Amino acid sequence: MKGFKAWADRNLQGDRVIWAVVFALSLISILVVYSSIGTLAYKRTTSPEMILIKHTFMVFLGLASMWVAHKIDYRYYSKLSRLALWFSVPLLIYTFTNGTTLNDAARWITLPIIGTSFQPSDFASLALIINLASMLSKKQQNIDDIKESLIPILAWCGVICGLIALTNLSTAVLLFATCMLIMFIGRVPVKYLAMLVLVGALAGGAAFKFGVRGETAKNRVMNFINGTELPFQAKHARIAVATGGLFGKGPGNSDQRNILPHPYSDFVYAIVIEEYGIVGGVVVLLLYLIILQRGMKAAYDSERAFGGLLSAGLAFDLVCQAMVNMGVVVGLGPITGQPLPLISMGGTAMVFTGLSVGIILSVSRGEQEENWGKQTSTEKSTKNQQEEVAEAA
Repeated sequence: MKGFKAWADRNLQGDRVIWAVVFALSLISILVVYSSIGTLAYKRTTSPEMILIKHTFMVFLGLASMWVAHKIDYRYYSKLSRLALWFSVPLLIYTFTNGTTLNDAARWITLPIIGTSFQPSDFASLALIINLASMLSKKQQNIDDIKESLIPILAWCGVICGLIALTNLSTAVLLFATCMLIMFIGRVPVKYLAMLVLVGALAGGAAFKFGVRGETAKNRVMNFINGTELPFQAKHARIAVATGGLFGKGPGNSDQRNILPHPYSDFVYAIVIEEYGIVGGVVVLLLYLIILQRGMKAAYDSERAFGGLLSAGLAFDLVCQAMVNMGVVVGLGPITGQPLPLISMGGTAMVFTGLSVGIILSVSRGEQEENWGKQTSTEKSTKNQQEEVAEAA
């Protein structure tokens, strides 16, 4: 036991609560995805075990990316974010013009040689959040300067959110909300936040007119508002929730997993509730809220503006995506196609989520080490004073 603790102290640094929550969500992911991939395996003419092995590999790859990210001083991400932001612009444009269509949406780029696909919106979202936190932290002294401080921030938010909205409106809206939060925490005056809303409205309007998902988003929102007829996915998601009861039907006993479209990704939370009941659904909800609380705690404890804004932005973005996914399943919002972070089956999305959590851990780790260093210096100073008093006596 002492050996494991020593190993954990060396390798799992930062907020231990976040580590525990991520491990718990990863285990839940493996269990629920295995339970819900029978139909997918049939369509692909392969065994569920093969798909499970691939998913488990991606879960561990996400954990590995989180571990690597938490070992790097979070201040280095500031230097990389601007380059990543410039690189994400042509990627998003290419996705809009030549993207690969999966699950009825052209949001992916297929990587040559390895044959896997990834969503550039994940990469662009991470780059924008880091760069926005960096810009705001550097401009704290002249945050009211429109030309030097606000124009670059508003421009980047509008460009990235607008390009993402061309193929993925829900992700663009969530990212825009995250930008609003970061700017609010970063002491941006309310009148300039109103300017960001205007920029977002213009970018969203252009994306709605020229993008590929405008009509789909409009129909889903109108169906939800009118409530005249539930879409097929929403209907069976609610059936899964209603039949799950308090403690669920048990692992592997879901009925809706063979009816729901994408029960292993977009509607995986419905399978969680059906098999593990309301208790299981509440536990998953609380785990995400713990991530949000610990991310905000790291932001509060951070002595640097960049670390605080970075941790708050990444935690809010991740948990907000989770809340939207769970809200759709239980009927609190229109269908969006957002996966459940750390649980839904995915490829490179697991890696980018792991990077986000790893950066939050890097912020908490940096503050812990700085506080430990200060504490150690204080203890040494006190000890030296005591020895000097003893010698004088």
